Amino acid sequence: MVATPGTPGTPSVLRAMNDRAALDLLLAHGPLSRTRIGKLTGLSKPTASQLLARLEAAGLVVATGTTEGRPGPNAQLYAVNAGAAHVAALDVTPARIRAAVADLTGETVGGFELATPGRHHPDVVGQVTKALDGAVKDASLVRGDLHRVVIGTPGAFDPNTGRLRYASHLPGWHSPTLLDELAAVLPMPVEYENDVNLVAVAEQRLGAARGHENFVLLWAETGLGAALVLGGRLHRGWTGGAGEVGFLPVPGTPLIRNVAQANSGGFQELAGALAVPRIAKRLGVDTPEKPAVEVASGLLARAAAGEPELEGLLPEYAQRLATGLASVVAVLDPELIVLSGALFPAGGEVLRARLQAELAELAAPRPRLVIGEVQQSPVLTGALHSALGATRDEVFDTSSR
Repeated sequence: MVATPGTPGTPSVLRAMNDRAALDLLLAHGPLSRTRIGKLTGLSKPTASQLLARLEAAGLVVATGTTEGRPGPNAQLYAVNAGAAHVAALDVTPARIRAAVADLTGETVGGFELATPGRHHPDVVGQVTKALDGAVKDASLVRGDLHRVVIGTPGAFDPNTGRLRYASHLPGWHSPTLLDELAAVLPMPVEYENDVNLVAVAEQRLGAARGHENFVLLWAETGLGAALVLGGRLHRGWTGGAGEVGFLPVPGTPLIRNVAQANSGGFQELAGALAVPRIAKRLGVDTPEKPAVEVASGLLARAAAGEPELEGLLPEYAQRLATGLASVVAVLDPELIVLSGALFPAGGEVLRARLQAELAELAAPRPRLVIGEVQQSPVLTGALHSALGATRDEVFDTSSR
């Protein structure tokens, strides 16, 4: 391999680059032989052998089995040492905290869920540590084994003040001293990220946004939110509030005045989960007394299946969604919009196609719309991959070894 333009081509730098390339290949392909690593990296056999010996001595790779059963002589296989580092992630909602631990390869090795309903003055630090320790224990580790923790919450911690904004429904998380209190009990680096942003990370690493550097992820569950990825990186805004599209003024709903206290109006009222049963009631369809997301998902699934009495549901809901998305598209002109959250899989391809057609009539740019592929614990998945990205950069850096 060669150094990139502007990078000094010293032996130590080149060795570190080759080491990282080999480690990334092992993560992507699984166990590889010395010969295969040499071919994929362009290194000679002696250089590949030295590289593997160096990484094995550093505890970053381990010998694991041979190529027995394949044509030709048996060859030793090498893999990334999964136990070289561990990371944790927390997905926080008003009702629960879900925690998970992953090893360096990205395999989830522990999990825990802590119910947190109905507390007006909760012990947030106690809840976080209890959920984290539950996942760590499930992984047969201790808290000190973690290299990094990423916590996903609604809203965002303002980098200028350290206080949580845009999430008044998350009790206990708005204390001005909360981050300092958590730092005092968690010895490893801790990062905080908006939950919808983490879903975008998951889709970019594993799902529908792979290979895309400019996309918007629209999240539709109880609330509406968006994540903006520009030039391959999350755009968070000055206060962390980029993507809080629920507050977006749109035709057909009242303007939200004093948004810090308001609970109605804007894009959220026009196209949030509560809007779906309201449309259904106007069509003469009774709706059960269940959580809004469950009701909305059921109605959308029935409409997508062609239930006659719900014939008008998807056209109106798609138009409502497109009304807000048109403003987002006009400003950002993304190449792709990923539709995520429980409501979009329920409406499926029928809803996606209608929304694509509606948006084409309302906005000059024509981004492609796709339904998200990471539907199992997307916030937690994104948080783990965010933690793994930073941790691998640290652990895999062999330039000073």
